[in-house]
Amino acid sequence: MRLTVKQITGLKVLLHLAGFLPLVWLFWAVQHGGLGADPGKDIQHFTGITALKFLLVTLLISPLARYAKQPLLFRTRRLLGLWCFAWATLHLTSYALLELGIQNLGLLGRELVSRPWLTLGIIGWIILLLLTLTSTQAAQRKMGKRWQTLHNYVYLTAILLPLHYLWSVKVLSPLPIIYAICFAVLLAFRYKKLLRKTGYKGVFMKSE
Repeated sequence: MRLTVKQITGLKVLLHLAGFLPLVWLFWAVQHGGLGADPGKDIQHFTGITALKFLLVTLLISPLARYAKQPLLFRTRRLLGLWCFAWATLHLTSYALLELGIQNLGLLGRELVSRPWLTLGIIGWIILLLLTLTSTQAAQRKMGKRWQTLHNYVYLTAILLPLHYLWSVKVLSPLPIIYAICFAVLLAFRYKKLLRKTGYKGVFMKSE
């Protein structure tokens, strides 16, 4: 049975809660000592992981909608993409403020180009920013074929951001490897489409 428009609306509400409630928990944890010995690192880790989760689910929508024959699921992609960008921005902000400090924000540019894992991360963030700014149907109409080309760069973020995570950890643990494998599997399902460069509907396209 196919999902209805009403059910998709309910699903969107749940997805918004999935994006917002972790932020509520993070504020609670900061206020009540729910983080570890290094709260700054914990906040950076939490925001980065949440961004990765939303990127993973965003990329999962297309194959899920096609294989499950649920075309209305495509309407959730923009919402998921926007939450991915929001959490990625929180991750970048937490690094700038908690790792460098307000007094050393001038060092941010140097850090981003001198540390390879940070370079991968900021490139991924810039791509997410561009996808977010062009996520509306009006932008799609105005850009024409260039819109499609730009939104295919979401696949590059699916490579860069897991690598950023893997490279950034000092002690390799199973979690970054698991995320890398999940993204690799999703990309493997789409490699023929990537080679043909055809027919992909932008992940951050505005919901109908």
